[in-house]
Amino acid sequence: MSITDDIHVLTQPVHAADWTELDTKAVDTIRVLAADAVQKVGNGHPGTAMSLAPLAYTLFQRVMRHDPTDADWIGRDRFVLSCGHSSLTLYIQLYLAGYGLELDDLQALRTWGSKTPGHPEHGHTRGVEITTGPLGQGLASAVGMAMAARRERGLFDPEPALGDSPFDHHIYVIASDGDIEEGVTSEASSIAGVQQLGNLTLIYDDNKISIEDDTAIALSEDTAARYEAYGWHVQIVEGGENVVAIEEALNKAREVTDKPSLILLRTIIGYPAPTKMNTGAAHGAALGADEVAAVKKALGFDPDKTFEVADEVIAHTRKVVERGAQAHKHWQAQYDEWTHRAPEGKKLLDRLIGRDLPAGWADVLPTWEPDPKGIATRKASAAVLNAVGPVLPELWGGSADLAESNNTTIKGADSFGPETISTRMWTAQPYGRTLHFGVREHAMGSILNGIALHGPTRPYGGTFLVFSDYMRPAVRLAAIMKT
Repeated sequence: MSITDDIHVLTQPVHAADWTELDTKAVDTIRVLAADAVQKVGNGHPGTAMSLAPLAYTLFQRVMRHDPTDADWIGRDRFVLSCGHSSLTLYIQLYLAGYGLELDDLQALRTWGSKTPGHPEHGHTRGVEITTGPLGQGLASAVGMAMAARRERGLFDPEPALGDSPFDHHIYVIASDGDIEEGVTSEASSIAGVQQLGNLTLIYDDNKISIEDDTAIALSEDTAARYEAYGWHVQIVEGGENVVAIEEALNKAREVTDKPSLILLRTIIGYPAPTKMNTGAAHGAALGADEVAAVKKALGFDPDKTFEVADEVIAHTRKVVERGAQAHKHWQAQYDEWTHRAPEGKKLLDRLIGRDLPAGWADVLPTWEPDPKGIATRKASAAVLNAVGPVLPELWGGSADLAESNNTTIKGADSFGPETISTRMWTAQPYGRTLHFGVREHAMGSILNGIALHGPTRPYGGTFLVFSDYMRPAVRLAAIMKT
């Protein structure tokens, strides 16, 4: 098959019966806004936001449970854009869905003081779950979010069947070729397979293009087979315009509850830019005035207008606010029922959300008198963990295969994981408290970030100082995000 034939096959639109012309117009509007925003500022990454427009739109408008009026709703599904350089993929959805971004914010992309910096920043832009940009960190931290969701379920509402608790929700991630190449995602994806995180879905944008053009120069693996080896449920969707296949794959992924899911989505970066799609030129630079105009002509937009959004399009996409309110109302009934049958759990949740500590918690802290010999810090740490563990149920954590050396285990605590991974030394159960990261320090740091961002539990991790060098990117992001 020629490159031209390949592009033709991979860009054929396939829509569901309830997909309307307004949905198509909205997706095409996303492509135009991405091209215009990067062209206006003169730098950025238009191509991925253009080719992932159908996927991102499907997630935010048709699949995810979220409420734009309450970005911190604990019952929401989480969305992580691991390829943070394609920030427009997220920003345009936040604008269309009504999270508070407006057209002026898109026009201010990558400018000082704007709500739309070059990479999404947690705490800066409403609706952004995590700061991403260093490739791989988003996916690795999303594993932590999925783990946190399960621990939260066990802490507050372990008995109901899956899907019947107000604490059941899903984590969605979009990752790029660069994310897949980063070592931290290999570490974290391996852990996710061991943990059987059925509440995690990764969509890998397999567009085979990077800044250096064709990724074949550096990447030749069978990524689907690698993730199958990790223990993931794997699906392949040929074509980023096939909305039917995308939605079916997302629904199937949610139905698989004993494995994390990978959807390998084969796309054409920059579609429908006539001369730059499927090339490195669409990845990390403005398309150029002529190419942007050609995109608009191809999609039926006026090439002389910029940031054109039809009134009927924004009215259509903002209806997700109504759908979100209905989902929130249904969830609230579940939540209210839980508060009646678990009043102590409600008290604990309120305390954790308020970031409060229980009265008298410090009274249990051990003390040591000064003496010439002193006490090893790891032993002191162990004594503190075991003293506060019973009074701080939100505290959980572990080590990068050094538990017996750095004393990170709370006595009597089961290990976190499916029962099938139990060993002679460790008893695992899905809602356990002791984390085992293996010799994966980088993933440990990123996963801890994800747990902290997800909330409301408080994680810890341990290794030796010299090994913490492996964690530096995650530690830097923790400092930036103040997790």
